[in-house]
Amino acid sequence: MTDLVDTFWKRLDDINSGMLALTEDPRLVPMSHYVNRDLNTLWFITAKGTDLSQSLRDGAKDALHVVSSANEGLYTRIHGRLSLSNDSKKLDELWNAVASSWFEEGRQDPDVQLLRLDLAEAEVWATGGRAAFLYEIAKSKLTGSKPDMGDHYSLTF
Repeated sequence: MTDLVDTFWKRLDDINSGMLALTEDPRLVPMSHYVNRDLNTLWFITAKGTDLSQSLRDGAKDALHVVSSANEGLYTRIHGRLSLSNDSKKLDELWNAVASSWFEEGRQDPDVQLLRLDLAEAEVWATGGRAAFLYEIAKSKLTGSKPDMGDHYSLTF
């Protein structure tokens, strides 16, 4: 199981974004995530004025983050508790050119909001990636066997 956990974290760290939503309001929005494996946490930089941020003003809520990458061979639905964070050290650590593109005043923009997703569970499909998929499909056509699409498993954090 350790290999499966490592595969999940490594591939998730290599992917830039996914779709984030509250469980109670599943309007998924594209968001870049930042992985913190040691804390089983994903971080997001957004604006205070977004619907997602506004929904969290009264406290943490159940959320899901859906990630799909054929290149990395990872498809996952992640569940956890999403909350607002005022951790300026973490924001400094995560701040980058992509994030600064969204805020006119850069890191000091008063609209910058950090979100924290504490992971509870994930359902994971880890494949060999695009090339392996094509190989498995071609092999199945030649041999009549079912293609090996990789591993499907659940994680609890």
